[in-house]
Amino acid sequence: MDEVNMDASFSRRKLVTPAELKALNTRSNLWGAAQMASHLGAIAITGYLHSLALGTAWVWLTGCILGVLLNFLYAAQHELSHATVFATRRINVLFGRLIGFVMIFPRDYDQVMHFAHHTHTQDWEKDGELVRAPYTLTTYLLWLSGVTYWRNRVFGVIRRARGVIIEPFIRAEEEAKIILESRVHLGLYGVIILGSVVFNSWAAVSFWLLPMLLTKPVHQLQNTIEHLGLSHEDDILKNTRSTRTNALMRWLCWQMPYHTAHHVFPSVPFWKLRQLNAKIEAQAGPVHRMGWIEFQIEVVKRFAQKDESQWPMDEVWIVSTSAGRQARLEA
Repeated sequence: MDEVNMDASFSRRKLVTPAELKALNTRSNLWGAAQMASHLGAIAITGYLHSLALGTAWVWLTGCILGVLLNFLYAAQHELSHATVFATRRINVLFGRLIGFVMIFPRDYDQVMHFAHHTHTQDWEKDGELVRAPYTLTTYLLWLSGVTYWRNRVFGVIRRARGVIIEPFIRAEEEAKIILESRVHLGLYGVIILGSVVFNSWAAVSFWLLPMLLTKPVHQLQNTIEHLGLSHEDDILKNTRSTRTNALMRWLCWQMPYHTAHHVFPSVPFWKLRQLNAKIEAQAGPVHRMGWIEFQIEVVKRFAQKDESQWPMDEVWIVSTSAGRQARLEA
């Protein structure tokens, strides 16, 4: 499953020509390896500094940086699921499984859920990442904090390992591999727990679980901005949002701040999304884009007024304040 076959209410042919798309779809082991090595290298260096900082006040800084780097490994897992990181497919699968284990987010399950998200973006009944109740202010803040995020991840793996599948986006023929995958994950987590007890080691907690758990809210800034508050119409230019951020954060997110471009053509490798985004905006105008903090302020304001279910489903109700000011000036 390298690509996602989607129908949309707009024409992709008007945005990028077939020849341009063919060139954009070219994959590279070199580019993929460079991004992967830089991200894993940053984790290794920070992990070493964290080991030196244990027992000092600096541990809060190194632990925070380490946790953020670990959480944003999901950006790698996401791209690996699309098989766009490496030209060699089996390398994508290998790294996807390894990172999925670290993220407590099994690769096969994530891929099935994520492809349902691409196929049915913003469809309450079918979008794999929208299978939830509409947010209230309280439930949104709990998700943003990571509390309900980790609850869903941990108990989801346990439930599926028991053979209980409730997700509507998992087809009958996919259930066996997802159940097996969950059982393998639980077994390996058990080995880590047992090894930690036997050797009286807190390494897994100090260098993995605790940093990742405590810094999840930083990663949620990207997770929550991509579609919330946009139209539920079947039009990617109306139901997907990109992120206004800097080069460092784009590297950390594996270029996913160009999220609209990614949804328009999911087969385009991460390192070409900036180029693709420029082509899309040249044809269709600026895509929806907000900054992380700006977005969170607007979301909290809206949910303080009324719950998500009370906002219109076929309209954009969270927009950039600068865009809003410009619209009022033009009206």
